[in-house]
Amino acid sequence: MILPVFKLGTLALKTLCKPIGNRIKKEAGLHPRFRQSIINIAQANHRLTTNLQRRIYGRATDVAIRPLDEEKAVQASADLVGEFFVFTVAGVALVFEVQRSSRSEARKEEARKQELELLRQKDEELAREVEQLRRRMSEVEQLAKERGLSGVFKSRVPKETDNIPKDALPS
Repeated sequence: MILPVFKLGTLALKTLCKPIGNRIKKEAGLHPRFRQSIINIAQANHRLTTNLQRRIYGRATDVAIRPLDEEKAVQASADLVGEFFVFTVAGVALVFEVQRSSRSEARKEEARKQELELLRQKDEELAREVEQLRRRMSEVEQLAKERGLSGVFKSRVPKETDNIPKDALPS
């Protein structure tokens, strides 16, 4: 019962984080201090990607790189921050799901271990019973050897009164 509700909640969280990410993108460009921080991040990212592209294509890397204009930098960083938020939420949900799944597997493994232990105990009990039956069989075989075939079918031990004639016994 809890699993479908949990999965539904995770899906709702993922669905809600997209508009929140968009809101973060919008607000990122409006807040003055945050705006300057994201512009700096965007400029550093622009320099890094430009240098990497130049190295990949075999061009000179010691050339000065023109900075992005402010609006493009804000837009690029705001997109980066919004996507980072969405991926962070999805990543946290994924980690939580994996941990939940591993706990579930651990419980199943513990149940399997307990079942194996019960089967082992039953096996030992059956082995003891078989050993008891073997001992009894050997006793019966020993009695059969001592008394002969008729002694096996009359497995009772003779009493002292068995040797006395029946008419001599008191009624």
